[in-house]
Amino acid sequence: MFKSFLKSRAAASVASQLGALYLRLLDATSRKTIVGRDRFDDAQARGRGVILVFWHSRLILAPFVRRETDATINMLVSNHRDGELITKAVSGFGVRFIRGSSANLNKPGAAKHGASAVAQMLAALEKGEVVAITPDGPRGPAEVLQAGAIRLAQRSGATILPAGASSSRGRRLKSWDRFLLATPFARFYYVAGEPMTVPEDADAETIESLRAEMQSRLTGATSTADEMAGMTKPNMRSSNT
Repeated sequence: MFKSFLKSRAAASVASQLGALYLRLLDATSRKTIVGRDRFDDAQARGRGVILVFWHSRLILAPFVRRETDATINMLVSNHRDGELITKAVSGFGVRFIRGSSANLNKPGAAKHGASAVAQMLAALEKGEVVAITPDGPRGPAEVLQAGAIRLAQRSGATILPAGASSSRGRRLKSWDRFLLATPFARFYYVAGEPMTVPEDADAETIESLRAEMQSRLTGATSTADEMAGMTKPNMRSSNT
C-alpha cells in the first residue's frame, strides 16, 4: 500500500509542495555570485535567442538566477514523473516549461508539430527568449553533452552559452549524475563560459566537433564554479540518499 501511495498523485503533490518550500528557503538564505554576466548580455543582444546549457546535477540551482534578467526563460524538462515534480516545485520562480526532449531534433519532421518540444523551443528562440537545457539529462550519461543543443543552435541561429553552477554547502547524492543538493545559508556561484554559434550549413563532422568543444566549455565553467565554492572542502559531503 505504501509503495502504491508513493506512486500516487497525492504523493507527487506533497513532494512538489515540499520541494517548493525547500527552494524558497534556499532562495531566501543564499547569497549569489555571478561571473561573466556580460557574456549572457552580449548573447541576448544578438536578438536570436540564447540556449543556456548546464549539467543536470546542478538543476536545483537554476531557478535562483531567474531575477537576473527580464528575458522570458523557458526550461526544457522531461515528460517523466520527475519532470512533473520539477515544474510544480519551480512554478513560483517565473520560469516557463517545455515538456519533452531535445533528442527529438534528430527525428525527421519533429519540428513540424506545434505541440512538440522542438517546435516550442524554436518558437521561443525566434522571439529572442532564453531556452535552458540540461544536455546530459534526463538519464545521462552524466556530463556528456548530447548533440541536441548543437542542432537546436544550428536551426535557430541562437547562441549557446555554457553555465556552470555550484554551492558552497550541500551534498552530492549517489544518483547517476551525483546530484548537488544545496543546503540553506550557502553561497551560490554561477559562471558563464565562452559562448558558441553554430553555422547553418554545419555537416555531421562539424556538429560533432562543436559538441565536443561545448562539452569542454561547460565542464570548464562548472569546474570554475566548483573551485570558487570550495566544493572539495569538508562541508561538501557525499550522501547515500
